[in-house]
Amino acid sequence: MNKPYVIGIDMGGTNTVFGVVDARGNVISKSAIKTSTHDDINLYIDDLHTELNKLIEEAGGKEKIKGIGVGAPNGNFYTGTIEHAPNLPWKGKVPFSELMTNKFGLPIALTNDANAAAIGEMTYGAARGMKHFIMITLGTGVGSGIVIDGKLVYGNDGFAGELGHTSSVRNNGRMCGCGKSGCLETYASATGVARTAREILEMSKEASLLRNIPADAITSKDVYDAAMGGDKIALEIFEYTGKILGEALADFVAFSAPEAIILFGGLTKSGDLILKPIVEHMNANVLPLWKNKVKVLFSELKEADAAILGASALAWELK
Repeated sequence: MNKPYVIGIDMGGTNTVFGVVDARGNVISKSAIKTSTHDDINLYIDDLHTELNKLIEEAGGKEKIKGIGVGAPNGNFYTGTIEHAPNLPWKGKVPFSELMTNKFGLPIALTNDANAAAIGEMTYGAARGMKHFIMITLGTGVGSGIVIDGKLVYGNDGFAGELGHTSSVRNNGRMCGCGKSGCLETYASATGVARTAREILEMSKEASLLRNIPADAITSKDVYDAAMGGDKIALEIFEYTGKILGEALADFVAFSAPEAIILFGGLTKSGDLILKPIVEHMNANVLPLWKNKVKVLFSELKEADAAILGASALAWELK
């Protein structure tokens, strides 16, 4: 029987969003539940089943569903487990795919959220037809998915591709939540931009629209708004952020020679404010044989549905 739909589930620390998706990347229906209110994984799956089953029935029943793809923090594609995810209510190693299969009676594919975004981009977005690219997610943190020869790189243990935790600033770099210092995530994420704003404002005496906001309340959106108003310090913040990210991308190009690097997440809303310094500093630091050859693109996935689409793309590969 033809199975025209898959399900995508994106699990965040606060909310879990999910939807039914067709082969063209249209989200037929979607809904959400709270993640953070479920201390018991079994109760979480019970609630997920209750809400998702409504969408499945609307789509014509379980026989119309090929499978379920899940993007989750620290999701392991090989084992189907979620392992030691700091922002989820359940600690240790959770046999998520096994629990889901038992509950739904459908095949499950699980990976982390950045890997899911890469597969979604390859299936529905800017990376269609590409066999070599790197996906960089710029949100609260910095995630990544690496595709070589048309296959996502999972590595030996399923956790390859933590480019956000490579050291972009090696000497006296910012402390990261992972325990290391100088991680790219502490500079190129939305929270990293806010940290840069506080540091530059403290060091500089120059007037800025950002001084109208309490220092500990500044967000990357505030920096963007100020930059759009021509604020010199805000523009300096984007230049600095783009420089660090561009230099990091030059290193990433060296190990996989991608056709493109695709940027996804909240910071991409800044457009050329972030893109121009990234491209400039990447090309200034990359080996000459790759200079001006690697494209830097923004994701083409519809923002409101991107997380669901990324997760759903996993399910098309299920047998």
